[in-house]
Amino acid sequence: MAACHQRLKSNRYNPFLDTGRVNPGQHPSYMDKKTYAPLAKMMDYLLDAICVVDGEGHFVFVSAACERIFGYTPKEMIGRAMIEMVVPEDRARTIQAADEITSGHPKLDFENRYIRKDGQVAHIMWSARWSEVDQLRIAVARDITERKRAESMQAALYAISEAAHTAADLTSLFQLIHQIIGGLLSATNFSVAIYDESNNQLSFPYCAGDFGKASDLQQTAVGTLCAKVISTGRPLLLGPESLPALPEELQAVSNSSVLCWLAVPLNSHKGIIGVLILKGNSDSAPYTKKDKELLQFVSTQVATAIERKQLQARLTHMAQYDGLTGLPNRGLLYDRLKMALARTRREQRQMSLLYLDLNNFKQVNDSLGHAAGDELLQEVANRLKQCVRDLDTVARMGGDEFVVLLENIQWPEHASNVARKIRSAISQPIKIESCSLCILPSIGIALYPDHGDEAHQLLRHADKAMYLEKKNIDAKNRSPS
Repeated sequence: MAACHQRLKSNRYNPFLDTGRVNPGQHPSYMDKKTYAPLAKMMDYLLDAICVVDGEGHFVFVSAACERIFGYTPKEMIGRAMIEMVVPEDRARTIQAADEITSGHPKLDFENRYIRKDGQVAHIMWSARWSEVDQLRIAVARDITERKRAESMQAALYAISEAAHTAADLTSLFQLIHQIIGGLLSATNFSVAIYDESNNQLSFPYCAGDFGKASDLQQTAVGTLCAKVISTGRPLLLGPESLPALPEELQAVSNSSVLCWLAVPLNSHKGIIGVLILKGNSDSAPYTKKDKELLQFVSTQVATAIERKQLQARLTHMAQYDGLTGLPNRGLLYDRLKMALARTRREQRQMSLLYLDLNNFKQVNDSLGHAAGDELLQEVANRLKQCVRDLDTVARMGGDEFVVLLENIQWPEHASNVARKIRSAISQPIKIESCSLCILPSIGIALYPDHGDEAHQLLRHADKAMYLEKKNIDAKNRSPS
């Protein structure tokens, strides 16, 4: 190779340019094989590409295989700067590798990525060395895109499975899935849609890129796209050529800046639980059928990971929240109370507990039935939540007993004011099964630090105060008027 280019400089035989002439000075054994094609033509039969680059990094010769690998004809590549074709993220280490080769250190199996003429990314493995005599870098390029794709897909499946175990919640899981898919293909504009078949509702718990700031029109378009995927159960790849066939909502937002849409269903053993949506813009290559197949391949693992995290969330909710009212249960109240006490001590503030139950609740169950009693408890829970701040906690202890945790209060009177507000709200008539019920609560108040500095002390004091009030109410009701 080096000798060939030295002859080029001295106007002697150059196999890259000669179409058949034999140099009289060549070895006789070569001259006898008159049926041999010139060296450059023989290179064109190689599946791997031969590239020769000058000291400034410009192509001076490429074999025919380059067109298959990079999409450019040899004529289009000759004279072009090699680094311009490299993916921007790989350019720094590519330049470093080229400098090392030029310094006399050959490279074997160096990998980087190139941008093909069609905009797709090709993974290339190079073997290269420097010819000091010719001042040229000679390299052999092998296209390993399919191998890298297969490796990436397997790695993605493993990473998604790991994410299902390590993610703290669904939001964290969606973020990890976004990162994993972004390592496979362009995923700047990425969204996850979750489908609830029981009530035929679609939600979008995770949106990134343009999806995160979508207009109402764009949201309608994405909803239409997802509905199409869910109804057919098949992935959709929509490019500019598909515009006439798109629904009106998608046509309205498919302009010059939107090159394509890619959406695949999230299939599980229960059916379709959602959709993964990608949108390609003018700054990224259009999605291909291979991209669709790749996303479809990993979507099953994504669906499994989402279902696992949803199950964990449901189990956690069941363990921490009351199934009837949706309020925090006794266990979660204790956890929040301990954390609130720690903050209150640290910040030297005040807090309060209100312990309440419903007077004569048993009579409701006995006269109207337990279903009516459950409905009454649900309405009381809703009214309690409306009486407190977002930072406060309303919990159901069991039966008709509730606790309200008031954190960061300024004065003890604040707790008394909330108690009066709760009495007024709950005492308003509640309509159940064509009956109008009037329920009065008994409320006990405990203040930190006046009535204790531990959770059990405050709860015990508030409980006793509540029963004392209930006893006084009962005594008052029994006394003759």
